[in-house]
Amino acid sequence: MRMGEGVEWAAHACLLLSALPEGAGLPAAAIAAYHDVPPAYLAKHMQALARAGIVTSARGASGGYRLARAPEDINLLQVADAVDGGEPAFRCTEIRQRGPCAAKPEECTKTCGIAAAFWAAERVYRRELKGVSLADIRATLAGKPDSGKMGRLRAWLEANANG
Repeated sequence: MRMGEGVEWAAHACLLLSALPEGAGLPAAAIAAYHDVPPAYLAKHMQALARAGIVTSARGASGGYRLARAPEDINLLQVADAVDGGEPAFRCTEIRQRGPCAAKPEECTKTCGIAAAFWAAERVYRRELKGVSLADIRATLAGKPDSGKMGRLRAWLEANANG
C-alpha cells in the first residue's frame, strides 16, 4: 500500500496544530514554512482536512487553521482517508475469469486467496491507523528527551500563530 506524501504532510500539520494554544490558528503558509513544503500543495491538503471535519479555518487577525476536535478524537486513519480518500488499496478485477484458461463466473462464487489476503492486510493496516490518535503521538513525543525542540516550537508558535 502506498500513500501519497500529502498524508505525511497532513499528519504533521495536524500534530503541529495540536500544539496551538486554545483559540489560536495557524495560516497555511506558516504551516508550510514550518515543514519547508510548497504552500500551494499543503493548502490543498489542508482543504481536504477541512472538508473531512478534522480542521477548521477562519479568516482575519485571529484566523488560520486549528483542529476541529480534540487530538484524542483525531486518528491517523481519518487523516489518511481525508487526503488520499477511503478507497481500498486493493481492487479485485476478477482476473481469474480472463485469458485462455478463464474460470467461469459460477466457479468464482468465493473470494480468491489473493484478494482475501490483500483485504485482510488492509483491515489490519486500517485498524492500526485508526488506533493511533494525535494525542497518542504527542504523548510519545513528550516521553522522549527534548534537546530544546519543545522550547523552539513554543517560541515559533508564539511568533506565527494568530489569536
